[in-house]
Amino acid sequence: MEKPKELPGWQWGPFTFRVPFYHTRLLWPEFLQGLFVSAATGMALVPVMMAFFGLTFEEAVALSLIHTALIASAVIVFGEPYAAGWITPALPLILAFVVGGYEETDARFQAMAALSINFAILVFLLGITGMGRRFVIWLPDTLKAGIILGAAIAALKRVFIDDAERFLLEQPIATTVACAICLIFTFSIPMQKLKARSKFFFMLGALGLLPGFIAAGIIGPLVGEVQYDIQWGILIPPFADAFAKVSPFAIGWPSWDMFLASIPLALIAYIILFGDLVTGNEVLRDGMKHRKDEHIEINLNRTHYSLSLRNLIMGIFAPFFPTQGAVWTGVHVIIVQRWKQGPRAMNSLHSGLASYYLMGIPLVFLFLPLLTGLKPLLGIALSLTLILTGFACAYIAMSIPRENTSRGTVVLIGASLAFFEPWVGLAIGVAATLLLVGWDKNPDPIPHD
Repeated sequence: MEKPKELPGWQWGPFTFRVPFYHTRLLWPEFLQGLFVSAATGMALVPVMMAFFGLTFEEAVALSLIHTALIASAVIVFGEPYAAGWITPALPLILAFVVGGYEETDARFQAMAALSINFAILVFLLGITGMGRRFVIWLPDTLKAGIILGAAIAALKRVFIDDAERFLLEQPIATTVACAICLIFTFSIPMQKLKARSKFFFMLGALGLLPGFIAAGIIGPLVGEVQYDIQWGILIPPFADAFAKVSPFAIGWPSWDMFLASIPLALIAYIILFGDLVTGNEVLRDGMKHRKDEHIEINLNRTHYSLSLRNLIMGIFAPFFPTQGAVWTGVHVIIVQRWKQGPRAMNSLHSGLASYYLMGIPLVFLFLPLLTGLKPLLGIALSLTLILTGFACAYIAMSIPRENTSRGTVVLIGASLAFFEPWVGLAIGVAATLLLVGWDKNPDPIPHD
């Protein structure tokens, strides 16, 4: 029997460039989901860039377009079989490090560049040597859980304490409604049972952040927290102006101190990234049991190289870590679930992925009606992203330790990482793990349940 083949494309080095509409088909269900969910999620960083990094709305949109195009390149240009996304759990720790550690906007972008370049070098070295898996296996479970809980605490601290007046308290009702809906649809045990029985609720839950976002957009104006000023036309993103404010070529390169200070965060981001890859691979392997007609190549070295290139490009032209991760788990699961239904539902996994990422062309960022309609909701989007990240990281972190001493140590490590400098927090984490628990490493971090 002939072995199934992977969808063809243009080979370049270890990568495969699949030209949209030529190698991959446009699939409308994935395209429409990506049109709204990717736009809302991709623009969640716009209020951060405006509030903490001194960019105008238009400049922040230009940077978001670059980041979204780079994310889409993982599927289109590099041929990755994952729905790419942010390394979301690292975002709160990175904001605490950059915003809390540097006052000037130029210095903040330089710190982001240093972190992105450090991460690109780290991922490349771990990929070319094959040391990535060994590194994560070598780390103890207690320290891993503490790092993830640190991200949870930092996320919730940012929303409820550090920037409560800027985000949460400006639109309290709309933000609360959006967060409640998304938490219920994503994590509620009763809702999971309801989604198993009802196709309507299953489809609603599959839309990710969109239902909560729409609810906030409807309720916000009714309670006076959202005022729309929708404009018509096309936005020409001011790439040159944005480049002049953010790129190391324009504002100067990071200092050696910045490179040194960001090393712990690069390591932390890699640990989180590896967990995403483990999850993404397990989802693919489950899908391949049902799709014997299409081969999907899982190549961790290729993934490391593509991550390294994307983060390097981002770091020198539009630095804003950690937007260039490997797997957007929620979207990855949704696309693979439909791929599993057979060729009539989705001819190729690569077509589904390319369609979700708008065939590699994020034109949605050019339409002024959509941009100006989303603009008053972007603070809600950021609060929503951070709260969901905090909740998810917390339950993942607390599911790892198996003993009470380990659980207490995880909380200590998490608080240290959220409240202290990265080197200090990581040093406390290593010391606490050694002294209170021991080096409790897991010989096989890939779940097989």
